[in-house]
Parts: sequence; structure tokens; C-alpha cells
Amino acid sequence: MKQTVLKHAYLPDALTDALRERYTLCEYASMTNREFATIAGEVTVLVTNGEAVVTREFIATLPALRLIAVFGVGYDGVDVAAARDRGVQVTHTPGVLTDDVADLAIGLMLATSRRIVAAQRFIEQGGWRQGGFPWTRKVSGARLGIFGMGRIGQAIARRAQAFDMTIRYTSRHAQPALPYPFVPDLRELAQESDFLMLCAPGGDATRGVVNAAVLAALGPQGMLINVGRGSVVDETALMAALDSGTIAGAGLDVFTDEPNVPAALQQRDNVVITPHMASATWETRREMSRLVLENVNACFAGEPLITPVP
Repeated sequence: MKQTVLKHAYLPDALTDALRERYTLCEYASMTNREFATIAGEVTVLVTNGEAVVTREFIATLPALRLIAVFGVGYDGVDVAAARDRGVQVTHTPGVLTDDVADLAIGLMLATSRRIVAAQRFIEQGGWRQGGFPWTRKVSGARLGIFGMGRIGQAIARRAQAFDMTIRYTSRHAQPALPYPFVPDLRELAQESDFLMLCAPGGDATRGVVNAAVLAALGPQGMLINVGRGSVVDETALMAALDSGTIAGAGLDVFTDEPNVPAALQQRDNVVITPHMASATWETRREMSRLVLENVNACFAGEPLITPVP
């Protein structure tokens, strides 16, 4: 008899097919409450994604649950403490998406500073026939502040070195092995940066920490880039800062209430927005799928998990 796996949120088709081939796969989104109640006691593995929310209450409805496998590096939507209280392990997919996220972070920094999207609209709307496009801001040699110096932050820093940028960072802890100065205070880091790059994890510890005071410290020439979690930024303060010219612009791949992006962040020449796509390349999504499947297989085989959460 096949083990029962519950697909809790969006997963790539190839991963869904692989899970269905090996296990009895139930799709939560297509089930009625009665259908869910029928199979809840049989579910031993829950597979979800990095944007989904898995609450303590939901975990309690699955008494046989042994593993929550997250398709994504972030798992702040999962109540990990509740899972551990019930003896449920949690895995994610770190490492394999580092390069893609770092690549997009640099792309957003360039697109925002050089106003690439606005320049395309300028041509398409006939503006070039009336005169030249406004001058933009230089990236090479600028000051980059990185909030969150894990795998992704370090990959961004390595890329930024090719632009001769001056790099500083803040994180939960200083990392003496790194060649970049550690700045313990986020507001101070913003004050010393032309670009403030966010790649910190979500969760209560970082919720809304990029607030009005941090944005004011970044200043009217500064730009905010976020490839971490939308919850890290006080979006109301960000929109006010953009409206008032407190900061020069923003490049955002993540938002507080995805997929709902505030209208005030759209159609702006100084804001570049992308739909949480930093890891969305064919190559990386295949590797993420492989890791999820290997973790699920290891769970059922009684073997050590490949990438448990810290």
C-alpha cells in the first residue's frame, strides 16, 4: 500500500507527477472539507512551498504527519515550533537557488538604478522623439549594504565586487571570516549605503524592520532592493518614502501580501517589480524538485533527511 502525501500548495508539474507516481497524492486545493477529513489521518508527509502558510492548527489535523517538505529555501510560513512539538520534521531546499537569487538581485539593482524599465516605456510612448531620457545613477563603485549575509547575501557580495562596490553588511551575527565590514545596526548600515540589499529571512524577528527610520537613513539618493521576504519591509512606510522622495527608488521581487502588490508600487519610473521569481529558472526549479523528492523518499525509508531546517 502506498504512503499518503498531501500536496498543500503549488508545486511544479514534474514534482507533482513524480510524487503521484511513487505515493498516494492528495491535493488539498481540490478537496472538500469532508474529503479532507476522510484522508487526514493517513497523511504522513505534507509538501508545500515557501510562500504557503502551515499553522499549528492545520498541523494538528494531521495526526500521522511525520514530515513537512518545503519547496523553497524560506519556511517562515510554517510553524516549525508546532511541528517539532508534535515530532514532525521540516525540510527545505537551500543552496540550489543561491545563484539565481543573487543574479536577479544584481539585475534589480541595475534595472532600478539605470531605470531600464522606464527607459523602455519612454521609447514605446514616443518620448525619445521629443528629447533624451533623464540621466540615471551609476552602480560601479557605489556603496552596497547587505542585510542578511547567508548564502545568498554572500553570493550577491561576490558579484558586487566585480562592480568595484564598497560592501558592508549586517546580520544576526558578525562573520569574521568574511572580508566585508560588519555594521551591527541596520539604520547605520542604510546611512552608509547607496543601495540597501535585503536578503534576510522572514519571521517575527525581521518583520517590518525596514521602517520609516531606516528608509530615511538610506536617503534621497539611496535605493532599496528586496529579494528576501516582503514582510521585512514596512510597505506603508516604503510607499510614503517613494512618494515623498525620501529614497530614490526600489527594486522588489517580494511583497507583504503576495500576489497582491499595492497599486502605489506599480507604474512608477523609479520602481522595478517582479513576481517573486528570483529562483524561477528551469535549472533551479528542477534541483529544488529533486531535493524535495529526496527528502520525502528519505523520510519513508527511515533514512536521514537531506536538508532539514536548522
